Amino acid sequence: MSHPHDHVPGHDHDHDHHIGLGHGHAPKSFGGAFAVATLLNFALVGVQIFYGITAHSVALLADAAHNFADALGLLIAWVAHVLSATLPTRRFTYGLRSISILSALANGATLLVATGGIVWEAAGRLFDPGEVSGWVVMVVAGIGIFVNGGAAWLLTAGQNDLNIRAAFLHLVGDAAVSAGVVLAGAAIVLTGWDWLDPLVSLMISAVIVWLAWGLLKEATRLSLDAVPAAIDPESVRACLCQLPGVESIHDLHIWAMSTVESALTVHLVMPNGHPGDVFIANACETVRLKFGIGHATIQIETGAIACHLAPDHVV
Repeated sequence: MSHPHDHVPGHDHDHDHHIGLGHGHAPKSFGGAFAVATLLNFALVGVQIFYGITAHSVALLADAAHNFADALGLLIAWVAHVLSATLPTRRFTYGLRSISILSALANGATLLVATGGIVWEAAGRLFDPGEVSGWVVMVVAGIGIFVNGGAAWLLTAGQNDLNIRAAFLHLVGDAAVSAGVVLAGAAIVLTGWDWLDPLVSLMISAVIVWLAWGLLKEATRLSLDAVPAAIDPESVRACLCQLPGVESIHDLHIWAMSTVESALTVHLVMPNGHPGDVFIANACETVRLKFGIGHATIQIETGAIACHLAPDHVV
């Protein structure tokens, strides 16, 4: 914003203490968890590709393709997690916090692209599946359940961070996909119906799309500076209007600084004059505690001069 703002002197900007988008504290670092999850997934991809070719299983290859996309996604999320801790500079005044939003967006898009490849291959083999080794499919996919389930467990505590939640959903989806492949392998062993392999691949694809769509939608919203889903802007407006001495408010903006941090700017019209720093500090603390908005900038106006930003249609 080009106009000056009244801000709380000494206002706490240590973002490790912010409630963030999900109204909860995220652990400070998931570097080790990301490292383990990423390495396990790349190793699993190699195993699944080898045995997918050996067993002539498109479901296993589909699972490998999905896991490869997820391994890349984990790598992106890991890098974003590290870069998001970069300190502010004169050019990047918020640091690189918002890169975590871009990471979540890239992960959602990667999931959908990978799914398209799975659908294409499965559809082609639905009527000509070839002979599938059900036992090999079951064993390798079973390993995938434990690998992805364990990796997801490492990221469980970071669900309020959209970037970490994206990685977590990838891993949970992978475990579910592997479980479906195990069932397909068992059914093929029992019935000899090789066409179950590509059919399960199509069912897996539907699950992946369902998981990815919500993630992609929220990441897109945050990248466009939309109000985070966990925050009700009307409740924030009502709360600010009820502060003592406030006649009206305008130019209220709420957006995500990262996948765990949110910010707010607002003009408060107070005809009785500037209420002092204590009032502003208390107002900032109120929105932090009630809505998880840890970076609030408040401008006080007496109403003596009309603000050109007051109309709702003016940004």
